[in-house]
Amino acid sequence: MTAAEDLVRRARVENPPGGNRFLDLLESSAVPRERLTWLVGEQWHIVRSDRRSFALFAARFPDPPSGDLFLALAGGEGTALGLLSGFAAALGLTEDDLRAYEPRPLAQAYPAYLAWSTVSGTRSGLALAMLANLEEWGKYCGRTADALASRYDLAEEGVAFFRYFAAPPPGFAEQATAVIEQGLTAGEDPREALRAARMLHAYESAFWAALAEGL
Repeated sequence: MTAAEDLVRRARVENPPGGNRFLDLLESSAVPRERLTWLVGEQWHIVRSDRRSFALFAARFPDPPSGDLFLALAGGEGTALGLLSGFAAALGLTEDDLRAYEPRPLAQAYPAYLAWSTVSGTRSGLALAMLANLEEWGKYCGRTADALASRYDLAEEGVAFFRYFAAPPPGFAEQATAVIEQGLTAGEDPREALRAARMLHAYESAFWAALAEGL
């Protein structure tokens, strides 16, 4: 096992999946339809911020495989932003509505940390955080898509954003692991990488908890 593979294993062990009250409520049709506006509004702000953050990471670490990975992630966020418009339209929301939406601070902790990382984080830290948390995020997106379709009668166009994130891009795990190895070889601190994975996992949990506030 390489040093990068060991870090991935440790990050997953130290950050096991937790409960998700919002999705439990969504799957039982207990989330009011107007609360879905929070979900699309928060994601609109998150995706736009994350796209810029990944692009900035690519500028800081342009050499492959890091630059290739971060540019691909930025491109993926661009694709996701287009798909998100389908979810918004299904709820009767326009882009002006999304621009007017006031995000909740704790729901935005994830993109805020990612933006901070573009200045002070490491390539191994970001790659590890994304890889270690990817499976959990994908499962949450799959559950969201299924619940919106079966419980809230949204067509596939309305849930395409969540379907997109439900499965990892082909080869992502191998590419991210190579970036982690590249960072470690360059002298990046593995403890900092593990810290990044822990922080990002906690901030994702905060996002879902914020959506369930008061329900």
